[in-house]
Amino acid sequence: MFDINLIREDPKLVKENLKKKFQQDKTAIVDALIEKDKKWKELKQKSDELRAERNKISLAINELKKQGKNAAKEIKKASELPEEIRKTDEELQQEEQQIKTMLLELPNIMHPSVPIGKDESENKVIKTWGKPKKNLFELKSHGELIEERDQGDFGSSTKIAGAGFYYLKDKIAWLNQALIRYAVDYLRKKGYTYVEPPLMMRKAPYEGVVDLADFQNVMYKIENEDLYLIATSEHPLISQYMNMTIPEDKLPIKLTGYSMCFRKEIGSHGVDTRGLFRTHQFNKVEQVIICKPEDSWKYFDELLSNTEELFKGLEIPYHLLEICSGDLGKIKAKQIDLEIWMAKQQQYREATSLSNCTDYQARRLGIKIIDKNGNKRYAHTLNDTAIATSRALVGIIENFQQKDRTILIPKALHKYTGFKKI
Repeated sequence: MFDINLIREDPKLVKENLKKKFQQDKTAIVDALIEKDKKWKELKQKSDELRAERNKISLAINELKKQGKNAAKEIKKASELPEEIRKTDEELQQEEQQIKTMLLELPNIMHPSVPIGKDESENKVIKTWGKPKKNLFELKSHGELIEERDQGDFGSSTKIAGAGFYYLKDKIAWLNQALIRYAVDYLRKKGYTYVEPPLMMRKAPYEGVVDLADFQNVMYKIENEDLYLIATSEHPLISQYMNMTIPEDKLPIKLTGYSMCFRKEIGSHGVDTRGLFRTHQFNKVEQVIICKPEDSWKYFDELLSNTEELFKGLEIPYHLLEICSGDLGKIKAKQIDLEIWMAKQQQYREATSLSNCTDYQARRLGIKIIDKNGNKRYAHTLNDTAIATSRALVGIIENFQQKDRTILIPKALHKYTGFKKI
């Protein structure tokens, strides 16, 4: 959630941030918040003064009674104050709720390095690693090759669940598990605690970690239950600290989580009908860090380095794509995607996504840190995909496909698979 103090102290900065995100229509929210905040302060002062008056009158009544004097006037006033306090507090709460709702509409303040651009066409490639191989024969699509080798089944999954689902079989299924172990082992050696989180979350904690539009466009709702299937393990990993105050000496908290993930994938791209790249259900290993504000950009670099090392180990060419201001999500201060080379498609496509949400998520979830002197402030939260296995599988199948239609396994995975090719 957006920090009201930024609007109080520097509304110009907030409006400039909106301009850079091409959301000038929201500047009216900033002006309205300034007025709402003034009214809130007036009501808060009035509420405090009424309570002080109530205490003062109570003392006066007691003193008059001790002196045997008539306290009827003070008693009458004391009887009227509770209703006046109730009405003032009710109005105060209404203003607080309206302010909160408006703050949820404002995007996070971007890092100064974020490139300015209207949409994804203006995202910026900032690094390239590896050299795509020249194809000396015509490659088959990963979905076609999987079914041809009887390593998966898209037809049966569509029959029983609809498009966007799949069966993985035999060695491809084992390769999927190898990718999970590969990523988890790497991160555990780096000092990340391994966690397997719940696959469902209630709405209240979910509102803290996502843009509210995601409830309609991304998440699956459990019918007649206050539960949603998780879209990524990042969400329950961070939400477990909701309404907690963490001692600074316990930071940073570094977690890696594996889970199934579920997404509607509503939008222009749709889902793959006979493939693994864009699906409703997939496996993912996530990285999450909760830290002190002054350390978050250091850990942003660390998370990116982790993901790069994992894909270098898989020997899949990739580039890093810095997301521009107009394409940057509401809760993010900065985002870098790692896109891997898809040899059949002859293009780079997204495999992982790194975000620093600064204190935006923590503020919505109530995650605070406390120093040895008792001073509290909001934590910073970061997340990055380590490996989304379905997309890594596509990368392996397309980049390591041989002329005889066998698929070589990257050396880093041999100890997990027990075989070197499919």
